[in-house]
This record gives sequence, C-alpha cells and structure tokens, in this order.
Amino acid sequence: MKLFDFHSITRTEVITDVVLTTAFLAATAIFIGLRPDHLLLVGLFNLLFFATPTTRKLAVALLPFVVFAISYDWMRIKPNYEVNPIDIRGLYESEKSLFGFMVEGVRMTPGEYFNIHNAPIGDFFSGIFYLCWVPVPIAFGIWLYFKGEHLWYLRFALAFLFVNLLGFCFYYVHPAAPPWYVLNYGFEPIYNTPGNVAGLDRFQQLVGWNVFDGIYNKNANIFAAVPSLHAAYMLIALIYAKLSKQPRWMLALFAIITVGIWWTAVYTNHHYVIDVLLGIACAIVGIVLFEFALTRIGCLKRGLKRYAAYVGR
Repeated sequence: MKLFDFHSITRTEVITDVVLTTAFLAATAIFIGLRPDHLLLVGLFNLLFFATPTTRKLAVALLPFVVFAISYDWMRIKPNYEVNPIDIRGLYESEKSLFGFMVEGVRMTPGEYFNIHNAPIGDFFSGIFYLCWVPVPIAFGIWLYFKGEHLWYLRFALAFLFVNLLGFCFYYVHPAAPPWYVLNYGFEPIYNTPGNVAGLDRFQQLVGWNVFDGIYNKNANIFAAVPSLHAAYMLIALIYAKLSKQPRWMLALFAIITVGIWWTAVYTNHHYVIDVLLGIACAIVGIVLFEFALTRIGCLKRGLKRYAAYVGR
C-alpha cells in the first residue's frame, strides 16, 4: 500500500478534516495562542489521516484522546478560579482532620509527613509510577485496537474521555489547591501560579532527568486538584482490562501501577488523600454512567456502532 493514497479518501472525509483542523487552529490562536505542540498535534493527526486507509482509521479511532487533550488545554480560556473561589485552607484542614496523624506532638497531613520523611527508593518508584499516568492507558487502548477488539477499544476510549469531562466540570464547581501549594505559598490565593513538580523533583535529582519539569510547565491550571484524575486514569484502564478479559499479567501490572499512582500522588504532595478518593469515585461513577446510561441513548448507541464499524472495516 503506497503512502498518501488519495484515491482511497472521500471528498466528505477531506472536507471534514480541513474544516475541523482549521477551526481548532483558529479558535486556539484567538483564545489561547498557538504553541508548537498545537501544530505538532494537527500535523501528526493529518499525517495519519491522509497517509493510508489503515492509518486513517487509526486517526479516527484516536479522536477521543485528541478531544481529551484539547479539552484540558482549553481550560486556559476561562480559568476555574474566575468561576468559583479556590478551596485552599478548607481542603487542607479536612485532610488533616480525616487523615492526619501526630508526629512528635504535631498533627501532620500525610503529604507533610512525606515531605520530611522520604527515601531514594520511594522517590525512584514515585517517578516511575507517575510516568505511567497517561502513556499506559493510551498504550492499552492501542493494544485493544490492534488486537481487533474495536468495540472494546471505543468503549474504553470514550469512557476515558467522559470521566475526564466529568472531572473538568468539577474543577469549575470546586477549584482546589494541591498540597504543594500550601507548603510553598500558604493559604492566600496567588492566581496564575506556575505548575510545580513538587516531590517529583527528588526523582529528577536522583536520575538526572528533568522530565517532569517539561510536563508541569504546561499545566493548564494548578487549582484543579479535586478530583485527582491521576488516580482515575489507570483505574479506568484496569476496569476495562478486566471487562474485556485481558491476560492476567496485564491485570496484575495495571493493579500495581494503579495503586502505585495513588500512593505517589500523596507521597509527592501532588494530591491529598481526599483528592485521590474523589478521583477513584469519579472514575467509577463515570464508567457506570457511560456504560449504563449514555450507551443506551438511541443516537449515541447508533453512533458508537457506526464508529466501531468505521474503524474496524
């Protein structure tokens, strides 16, 4: 099959792609400002879309993850702290009350304890676990796709997107500061505070690789700690791995990574225990709503079947 087989693409597909990518670039340029990663995203998508019929189906299949990335980035248009007050002290006091413990006569949150009491082995594994946050779920989706389990892939990818949208909505309902913010800035809100690698810097110092600096420098909004979507992503992958009857080794690996990310979120002061529990709840509620409500709506049910038929034909 030759590269850029334009005879296999329909006029409708070309027009749809051009209109959507142009609209995305225009809207992003107007409301956010174009960055190199926006152009890279569009370039990679169009490369896949126009290269061959096989890569075109893959590009369409990856759209839920593309929409996820765009939705997160577009939260810059209207920061959540402009919609509702930021919860800084209340969340901290709740964490200390529910999960805090006494250390030498002082009541500490788990994050405050780990900020003082940490170890190189913990720092190393915390970085490894957090590097799995998004790549492993996406890799799992691609695994399902290339195994030919297209319907399971789409159910997973769309549930992943739906859980994210639920979490993003809650960010606007209840803006909340992460624990590292309290450690660094106290309880006064400082808008446009840059992202911070927090305890993950210990991993960077350990391995000599500033990978998390590049990630957190692009943080769309730091006041988005509740719910912890870090806690949700691998749980979604684990649940769909179980539902789609994947190998036991995969279930075991996903379970270890899932729990590892939950621990890392607290250990590195990126999230409170409360955030993690609410992230778990967000994943479960989102999956239940998607599987037992959204997929039973007539137009969505038909759309899912057509989507599956397109990428699987």
